[in-house]
Amino acid sequence: MDLTIESQRVGTWTVLQVAGELDLHTSPALRESVSEILEAGTNRLAIDLAHVGFMDSSSLGILVVALKRIRENGGDLALVGVNGSPLKVLALTGIDRLIPAYGSTSELPAD
Repeated sequence: MDLTIESQRVGTWTVLQVAGELDLHTSPALRESVSEILEAGTNRLAIDLAHVGFMDSSSLGILVVALKRIRENGGDLALVGVNGSPLKVLALTGIDRLIPAYGSTSELPAD
C-alpha cells in the first residue's frame, strides 16, 4: 500500500497527516517529510497516524530522532489518532510514554 503524507497548520501546530502503511520501504518518506518540516523551523509538530493501518519498528527511529531534534530547539512533538498497529508498536517499545498522544488535532494544546 502506498504512503501519503500531507502537511497542514492547526493553530500553532504543523500537522503531518500520514495515511497507508509505515514499513521499511515507506518510512524514508516520513523521515524526509519530518526533516523538511524541522529544517523549516517548525517547533510544534504533530504526526497524525489515524489512517496508518500498519506500522513496524522501522518508523520508531524517525520518531525518536524527531523528538530529540524538536526538544533541542525547545519545541513539542505529539502524535494524533494512534490506534491499531501503531499503538501496539509504540506501547511495546515504551515510546508512547515519551511522546504525548491525542485523539484528534482539535485536542492539541493551544499553548
